[in-house]
Amino acid sequence: MCGIIAMVGHQPTSKVLVEGLKRLEYRGYDSAGVAVINENGIEVRKCAGKIAELAALMERDPVDGHTGIAHTRWATHGAPNTNNAHPHVSHSGSVALVHNGIIENYQVIKSLLEGEGYKFSTDTDSEVLAGLIQYHYSGNLEAAVQEALKRVEGTYGIAVIHEKEPHKIVGARNGSPLVLGLGDHEFFLASDVAAMVARTRQVIYLDDGEMAVITPDGYHTCNVQNESVAKLVHEVTWDLGQIEKGGYPHFMLKEIHEQPETIRNTFRGRVVYEEGDAHLGGLNMTDDELRAVKRVVFLACGTSWHAGLVGEYMIEDYARIPVEVEYASEFRYRRPVIDPDTLVIAISQSGETVDTLSAMREARKQGARVLGITNVVGSTIARESQGGVYIHAGPEIGVASTKAFSCQVTALTILTLLLARTRHMSIEEGQRVIKALQEAPQLIQQVLDQEDRIRKVAEEYAGHSNFLYLGRGYNFPIALEGALKLKEISYVHAEGYPAAEMKHGPIALIDRDMPVVVVCTQDSTYEKIKGNVQEVKARSGRVLAIVTDGDKEIADMADHVITVPPTLDLVSPLLNVVPLQLLAYHIAVLRGCNVDQPRNLAKSVTVE
Repeated sequence: MCGIIAMVGHQPTSKVLVEGLKRLEYRGYDSAGVAVINENGIEVRKCAGKIAELAALMERDPVDGHTGIAHTRWATHGAPNTNNAHPHVSHSGSVALVHNGIIENYQVIKSLLEGEGYKFSTDTDSEVLAGLIQYHYSGNLEAAVQEALKRVEGTYGIAVIHEKEPHKIVGARNGSPLVLGLGDHEFFLASDVAAMVARTRQVIYLDDGEMAVITPDGYHTCNVQNESVAKLVHEVTWDLGQIEKGGYPHFMLKEIHEQPETIRNTFRGRVVYEEGDAHLGGLNMTDDELRAVKRVVFLACGTSWHAGLVGEYMIEDYARIPVEVEYASEFRYRRPVIDPDTLVIAISQSGETVDTLSAMREARKQGARVLGITNVVGSTIARESQGGVYIHAGPEIGVASTKAFSCQVTALTILTLLLARTRHMSIEEGQRVIKALQEAPQLIQQVLDQEDRIRKVAEEYAGHSNFLYLGRGYNFPIALEGALKLKEISYVHAEGYPAAEMKHGPIALIDRDMPVVVVCTQDSTYEKIKGNVQEVKARSGRVLAIVTDGDKEIADMADHVITVPPTLDLVSPLLNVVPLQLLAYHIAVLRGCNVDQPRNLAKSVTVE
């Protein structure tokens, strides 16, 4: 949640900061602001609304300097208005700060400072932190930040400036990502490399409890105890073009259409058809260690949780290992049973999802081997896990995940193959799985080629306020994911259910005004789900069915059908989710919704 970009150098910063914020807007878009140091001291421009509002404000009332911090907000404490927008300035005007995260003990700190005569003008916990840094300042900003953070309970990614040190920015992180960018006599701090990739590809990922101090002449890294910390410099391997729309009206549509290529990127070099096997060196596990796994636990949230459900079906089906899929947000607040033979796998697109990260740490505390499946090299989950899989989906800017989900499912398919081949799966069966996986991108393209038809179907259903999504077997998680996509971007109420569970309650809701989307491709549950379609039609329900090419039986029953090519059951989720993504997208567009930046949502959830 929320995005930070800060810059110090010999060049004016304002334009760079606003451009950086535009590339962080997926992280929050309630309000935005910039603070710079110039001959007038610290000057701030901020407003409610999106980055475009801030850019327009700065056109009308320009401000610039060579040292600046900027922020785009997803509100936690305080309403999303101009007053509560970041940056926050201490009551003396000497300290300005941008902050991601939550200061849990801010009320205690606020009372302390009010007792010292400090005045506060916002409802935010972040302004309290700015005041605390001012309270501790005695000529050295770095020392003041360190002293302030020793009092803080909670999570933070911060960038701080002081008017008396106009060529310095201090950053720190604990539970909220912060990346240091190394340019040519200019240095950056940001929540995400996307904000600064136009200016540098050399980055350093800070860990929890670490700080960075940047000036035009260089940088140094340390911890809150002021002990120097040596850090590796990483090279960003993707380019700016990957975070541009490329002619598409929305990032989400672009990312849906990228799936054939991103899925290839996920399995490229990891499957060997001749051996019917997979290679995932990043797991850091031997074949003997893989064979010793007696149970798998997935930790995830939202769309990643749905990917984990697909993984549960695959691993239990092919590797015959029991699997549990846990909501990461619940996992550490109960007493989960973890034994030495349990493999715990955290799934997170960003690698910074705080619930998943916290659950992963709890599992490690209990002695589990923990792996990560993530999209972001250098993310916290990637660094803190004992091994894992990068999905190589490339930057995903649309808040509602599409290509990251399909790449997560692809990575789980490869993991399933690996686990199964260390046990009883034959080379021939492994080859069948690999062949189906390698064919998936071209089959997905066939689904994407039907977009005009799917748009017309969306026109039939865009006016409805409630949807029911049904699926069985591998397609139950896809029904959940399809319903989530519709909820996220069109604000339409939708629920996903196992098709047989419809009779245990939801069937009472079915009438002409409740469209039912049924994923009923020809797999092992096909005969059963035909009966579920008939039950819906018997109650005057309207059915939109996702069916296998050539299926006449369902086509005769359903009001509308969208077809997908036939494939193996375990690969079918990769195909079947695509028409549901496109359906949600076009319904949202028809309803006039902001597809890439749906209300109340942010891409990277870094607060509980």
